[in-house]
Amino acid sequence: MSTDNTVVSNFDTWKKFLGDRVRQAEKMGMSEETINKLAYEIGDFLDEKVDPANHSNRALKELWDVGDADERRTIACLMVKLAKQNA
Repeated sequence: MSTDNTVVSNFDTWKKFLGDRVRQAEKMGMSEETINKLAYEIGDFLDEKVDPANHSNRALKELWDVGDADERRTIACLMVKLAKQNA
């Protein structure tokens, strides 16, 4: 396990960070559909720009890479749900 506590390299930190952002977006009046769309766009960005730093992130990247657009949307929606539980 990495001792690096950056947001992207520590999965628990990432879930909390994402959960906090989801709660903020909800408070600003963003719809769940808009939040899920943003999560999908973030997933695409991370897939292209960030090398997974741990096993959890690597597994998510591998799932993202084999998924089609609909499956990636499902992953994004599930990450939003997971993040809400960790906020």
